Amino acid sequence: MNLRVKQLECRKLTIEWKQQLINFLSDLEKDGESKYFHPHSFTDEALNIVVKYNGKDSYYILIEEDIVLGYGLLRGWDEGYKIPSLGIAIHSSVRGTGLGTMFMYFLHAVARRNGATQVRLRVSPDNAKAIKLYKGMGYKFKTKESKYLVGIFDL
Repeated sequence: MNLRVKQLECRKLTIEWKQQLINFLSDLEKDGESKYFHPHSFTDEALNIVVKYNGKDSYYILIEEDIVLGYGLLRGWDEGYKIPSLGIAIHSSVRGTGLGTMFMYFLHAVARRNGATQVRLRVSPDNAKAIKLYKGMGYKFKTKESKYLVGIFDL
């Protein structure tokens, strides 16, 4: 019996991963999940900017071999904010497996390594699964910004 273990990696998003990211984002749109995750436009032009990005903000993918299972980012440093905004999406096929939590801990470590003492995120009040995940990780929801709840996590 051949029990091959699939390899998981958190990687910096680069141009080589553009098509796989497009496939991931397309799946998000098909599943109706893009209503919860829209950190930037999903157009070809916008994705070209993101995959070639070379600033202070961070864009990462969670991959299993050559398939993108998650997309995460930490933004705001380029605009001068000390507390970055975290955004994350996990493929529907692997939700509930712990990968979302693991990927968020990775993004927390990236933020910490870049000098942040907190991260923030915005979540739709009707995204109960995400809110449960964030609260379970220790996020505190104290404010509302537009139509979103704002969570803060102390690193």
